[in-house]
Amino acid sequence: MIGVIVPVHNEEQHLEHCIESLLAASFHQGLDNEEVKILIVLDDCIDTSLDIARTYDVMTISCTHRNVGKARAHGAEHLLAKDARWLAFTDADTVVPDSWLAEQIRFNVDAVCGLVDVNDWSEHPTGVRERYHAHYHAVDGHRHIHGANLGVSSAAYRKAGGFQALPAHEDVQLVADLERSGASILWTATNRVTTSARKNCRCREGFGDYLKSLA
Repeated sequence: MIGVIVPVHNEEQHLEHCIESLLAASFHQGLDNEEVKILIVLDDCIDTSLDIARTYDVMTISCTHRNVGKARAHGAEHLLAKDARWLAFTDADTVVPDSWLAEQIRFNVDAVCGLVDVNDWSEHPTGVRERYHAHYHAVDGHRHIHGANLGVSSAAYRKAGGFQALPAHEDVQLVADLERSGASILWTATNRVTTSARKNCRCREGFGDYLKSLA
């Protein structure tokens, strides 16, 4: 079984599109009908995110961590307990391609670090997009790490110690732990996801704050 974990904190504006893309990816023919469980981890949500998630064939759990590292780890442990062999992570303001899961599995490595495309730059002043692309290396072998586009085998995840309880850069820490544990990691420019460039980001010091710093 393949497990997908999505941490959510008040994401009613984006969650529907995220879940629909994940459901499409879960039925990709390249998975050979392998079961996929999608888990929405609702972290201290006070909006309609739970109601939205419940309209789809996905799993939900609620928590009050207000910490993305804890939320990802909580979801991972829940799916590991259900014998997931592969864990895929994305964010609630992100849309994945239909081939997202199939490609992660096809690469046949311990972990896959993928890239992101930004869907809308309108909230940012002129020049931010250009400065972002000037520092973003969209090629195979890149060293970018995004919790919105990350996959790891359950064995490698356990060996590395899983996500740490960090309020930001939990994805960077996991990949560093994977490298120290000897995991084989693919840094791919294919299989990109599309994510938000919103200024009102949910994770301080995360991707959104980085984009704001470019202004």
